Amino acid sequence: LRRLELLTPEEAAQVQAASPLPEQVRAVVDVLAGKGSQASQSLQSFIETCNSRLYLHTTVHEPMVQKHLESLQSCYGNGLEPGALQRLTNLLLVEGLTDLQQKEHDILQVETTKGLPNGSKSIPLQKLFLPLSKVSIPPRISVTVGVAGIGKSTLVKLFVCSWAKGDINRDITFVLPLTFRELNTYEKLSAERLLCLAFPHITEPGCISAGAARTLLILDGLDEFKTPLDFSNAVVCTDPKKEIQVDNLITNIIRGNLLQEASVWVTSRPAAARQIPGGLVDRMTEIRGFGAAEMKDFLDQMFLDNRELSSQVLKHIRANRSLHVLCIIPGFCWICGSSIAYFLKHCSDQSQEAAVVPRTLSEIYSYYFKMALSGDWLEKPREALRIEQAVNTSKKLVGSLGKLAFYGLLRKKHVFYEQDMKAYGIDLSLLHSSLSTRLLLKEDTPTSTAYYFPHLTIQEFLAALYYYTAAKRAVFDLFTESGMSWPKLGFLTHFRNAVQRALQAEDRQLDIFVRFLSGLLSPQVNKLLSGWLLVKDEHGGFRSQAIGVLQSCLNTEYAISSRSVNAMHCLQEMQHGDIAKAVEEAMRSESLAGMLTPINCSALAYLLQVSDVCLEETNLSNCLTYNVCKSLLSQLLFCHSLRLDNNQFKDDVMELLGSVLSVKDCQIQRLR
Repeated sequence: LRRLELLTPEEAAQVQAASPLPEQVRAVVDVLAGKGSQASQSLQSFIETCNSRLYLHTTVHEPMVQKHLESLQSCYGNGLEPGALQRLTNLLLVEGLTDLQQKEHDILQVETTKGLPNGSKSIPLQKLFLPLSKVSIPPRISVTVGVAGIGKSTLVKLFVCSWAKGDINRDITFVLPLTFRELNTYEKLSAERLLCLAFPHITEPGCISAGAARTLLILDGLDEFKTPLDFSNAVVCTDPKKEIQVDNLITNIIRGNLLQEASVWVTSRPAAARQIPGGLVDRMTEIRGFGAAEMKDFLDQMFLDNRELSSQVLKHIRANRSLHVLCIIPGFCWICGSSIAYFLKHCSDQSQEAAVVPRTLSEIYSYYFKMALSGDWLEKPREALRIEQAVNTSKKLVGSLGKLAFYGLLRKKHVFYEQDMKAYGIDLSLLHSSLSTRLLLKEDTPTSTAYYFPHLTIQEFLAALYYYTAAKRAVFDLFTESGMSWPKLGFLTHFRNAVQRALQAEDRQLDIFVRFLSGLLSPQVNKLLSGWLLVKDEHGGFRSQAIGVLQSCLNTEYAISSRSVNAMHCLQEMQHGDIAKAVEEAMRSESLAGMLTPINCSALAYLLQVSDVCLEETNLSNCLTYNVCKSLLSQLLFCHSLRLDNNQFKDDVMELLGSVLSVKDCQIQRLR
């Protein structure tokens, strides 16, 4: 209707004479053709009246739509807390994915950008599917991206619930939310059968596929889809009744060959979103993470009955910059907050030597798993079941879940079904115990039951636990599930293989897995999990040689990449921080000149992300050469305030810096 506002009276008269028009469009064209210059004002009034009448008609008098609304309210109307969702009512409007988002692991994206958003423009949720101006049209394909655990599914739930109540987007007759978890259970579908299967109360799917009512199709969680979308080779289909492969169905819907009158909203992790060609995306938005006040409110909500505990947890998070940056992700903040609270509640039970606040990722997740295995959760008292019994019951389950997690990670699979559970020997009866509710969640879909880990990092930690345990006795390459490979003997051989695989992976999806694997060789983690999931002091025989494997990854004359930075993270997880500590001390005393070897450059790149020395300003005065500057370029562009004076730079360095300032990812705001 709003597109018709642009027609002149003469053009409107031509449209009047055209083929039969829908009743509402005919009425608008008649207004335009008959009233000339007064048409715009009349049209605006007509649209508002029409929207109101249409909304009342569909919600009150249309039984099919009424059933649809009731169904959505029952499915999506529970568990939404308005205070915690304020962050989701404004999305960041972005021009596309950055190189970092397309190539790096979610956690590395947040660490590298220090949790700062990709873009400054925002758009309210209620305007997400409206034109940005009077002369533009509503977006047909909208994509919202966000890292794992940031709240994409919660955003969808919030939107659907608000729409069903009539609070937003009254011009949309149908909102049809689907998840890729559901779509995974089908091999072939037609567009109309898809609608009938997902929404059996919709008795006239033809009205949607023909565009008789404005429809929004929501496809939530592209990163969980079992088949990559191939837009280059997808078979074209324009028949809404024809059954085709589900991945082809999705590509044809996005291309506009099917349900062409429907708006489509896809949510995804950034790396998976790149499957959709940029030319097909009309609007891209991004979910921002917690601000400082929102993080505090979130923790207060977690510990409603104990505000003192909440403030202590927040104090510990703020004291550790690397954890603080990651806690902008609600899913990670919940895991981190739970683990630190568990530590604080039980630190009096430990010896003074063991009572060390968890600082690394591996330590955070060790406390989380220890808490899960003991059945000791914040919202309920310790169960009567003795811890020893809980450990014995859970060890086998954790081992089976670890194998599922590891091979799922290799296949980029994050959602599992009953056949997967049986294939990996997982006892489904144990999945209903309190033990597993924090390790593996369950969701019933119309045709089956889906299982998934609460957060990507939990899958990665379980995968590392499995690999660590299996590597001690495996004789073949664990990355080959069939077991057919050249013999590989000894833990260190398998450790080296895992590091090499992570370095060679183009999508960087093994980086955090290797970080956890390294962390399991840490004395502190061994102390925490010995008798639970690890054997006491067994790490000692492997640790020094594993450190050598990681340090060999730093000996390079080439550009310092995120791979080198991740190797430094691995050393920190292993509690080997000597290199980083020496470079940090030199930064504090401004004595870096002459000591920036390739290994120390990797440590410097790591410190640019995590050190408090670089919090306000990164001071690299009087210490850089052309080669060092060139090797650090990819890391320097994420420094907000950068001092490079007194380095005797010549034109070649100035050209390098100029190229950095023009990069899309560049976050430098002040350069000296």
